[in-house]
Amino acid sequence: MEPNKSQKVDQYVETLPENIREITTNLRGIIFVASDNIMEEMKWGMPSYNKSGNVCYLQPSKKHVNLGFYSGASLNDKDNLLEGTGKKMRHIRIKKLEEIQSEKFKALIQEAIELEAEQH
Repeated sequence: MEPNKSQKVDQYVETLPENIREITTNLRGIIFVASDNIMEEMKWGMPSYNKSGNVCYLQPSKKHVNLGFYSGASLNDKDNLLEGTGKKMRHIRIKKLEEIQSEKFKALIQEAIELEAEQH
């Protein structure tokens, strides 16, 4: 178990439907691979990840999981993975395990961490 994993998030993930739990667990793994000292906590009712500030979050729903970025609008999204029209936040909607693009997601998470570090 990663040292920064939250038991509250573990318990939350256990309550999810199997397909959504698989996607969420996979995305959690990618986040911890992207940064070995990112902190995980339950925030606003969902798993949230921060370093020097809020980096990203996982928002499971009945049919998909959003991998969201608090400062997503500022990320260099060369693969056009991010959705959303808010001032800052963007997300990637994942409906099936096969839609997870580990390397591309990891690169976005690492960029989000660097962006957060520059702002603090």
